[in-house]
Amino acid sequence: MKKVAVIQDMSSFGKCSLTAAIPVLSVMGVQAVPLPTAILTSQTEYPSYYCEDLTLKMHHFVDEWSKLGASFDGIHTGFVTGKEQIENIFLFLHTFYKEGTTLLVDPVMGDRGEMYDVFSNELIGYMKELVKHADIITPNVTECCLLTGQSYDKLQTYQTNEDYLAAIEEAGRQLQSTTNAKVIITGLNPPAISKTRYVGNMYIEESRSFHSLQEYNGKSYSGTGDLFASVIMGGMMRAQDVAETMELAEKFLSAAIEATVKERVISQDGVNFETFLGMLL
Repeated sequence: MKKVAVIQDMSSFGKCSLTAAIPVLSVMGVQAVPLPTAILTSQTEYPSYYCEDLTLKMHHFVDEWSKLGASFDGIHTGFVTGKEQIENIFLFLHTFYKEGTTLLVDPVMGDRGEMYDVFSNELIGYMKELVKHADIITPNVTECCLLTGQSYDKLQTYQTNEDYLAAIEEAGRQLQSTTNAKVIITGLNPPAISKTRYVGNMYIEESRSFHSLQEYNGKSYSGTGDLFASVIMGGMMRAQDVAETMELAEKFLSAAIEATVKERVISQDGVNFETFLGMLL
């Protein structure tokens, strides 16, 4: 069985990070091996939460797993609390990233044009260094802008889907050429020029690119990016074509979001994806 080290926080409420990655990878036939970067009572979009930062504990995982002679087919990084944790990830990569290992970096830094409050601008420079080591990167539109210097505000001024998508692809190609990684930009949301809005994703590699758009229902939930990235990692471990895996992730999330909307779940609680895990088999 393939093993993936998942370096993310563990939030008890919010259905994100490790509580999203572990069930997705498991149902896709992959052993998820968690390395928690922090323990939170709930994810950070709740009005109140407690966070226990595990920066000073991360080296114990490297030490103890080294004693076990552990090896990993994949390494999946997500939410980190700051530059010290990225430095710890570099130590982890030095020990466990070998030929044939797939590194997926989900550069969690912000959304909707804003950096998350818990981060400083210093993190961007460290994240730029981390993504240079990745085999695949899954930023949302905001994170792609932070990594490339593209103006998020300018993206909102385009009057056609074609112009918006061309600007996103330009930024994605810049990120791809800088890192030589495959890039999937999530959360495409062209500005409304009619009553119908769309949401989607774009894939970029050196030799090809493609995107998908579907009607947007106006709802946004915690953890959907984590679920998407986890499906992508599971697909890579199954040697699936990226286009096939993207389509699977989109169908899985669409079904989960539709059910969650019907149940009137608040956005912080995340999507009720558990019922739909069978779609990933």
